[in-house]
Amino acid sequence: MRKVYVFLADGFEEIEGLTVVDILRRAGVEVCMVSVTGKRMIRGSHHIGIEADALFEECDFADADILVLPGGMPGTRHLGEHAGLTALLKEFHEAQRGIAAICAAPSVLGDLGLLEGKTALCYPGFEERLIGARIADGTVVTDGHITTSRGMGTAIDFALELTRRLCGAEKANELAATIMYA
Repeated sequence: MRKVYVFLADGFEEIEGLTVVDILRRAGVEVCMVSVTGKRMIRGSHHIGIEADALFEECDFADADILVLPGGMPGTRHLGEHAGLTALLKEFHEAQRGIAAICAAPSVLGDLGLLEGKTALCYPGFEERLIGARIADGTVVTDGHITTSRGMGTAIDFALELTRRLCGAEKANELAATIMYA
């Protein structure tokens, strides 16, 4: 079975994180919501409480197909400050394993030098943090093992792209139809 880890920190954008969880679970992908705060209860940027499935310290990530970073502030900043997560992202990048980030979160990848030579997207105003990347047009882009997207309004496109990567275009199209997505 495919497995995705979605990393949550206080101040994450709820729609960006939970849309990925919802759509991938509908596709039959195992998704684990991981807190990087040392506590299971996370409060999103709009004060919605979410209980994570696990703490970062409880996971080994060896079975991960894709690591996902939702955006939002100050959630993105907290993700980028977590030493364990940044080390894990570097390890996955070196091994060309799946990484995905949306909204402000691609800036974490850019700050780590993981977007050098890649085509990427982010929330407007964060482009300068995508160090070495070619800034794309559109709603979502996958370049090699890295998928990036613009923000809350592109969360469904982002989640469907991750579904396509993990389960194929037919499954992604099937899910788009069942959720009444144009």
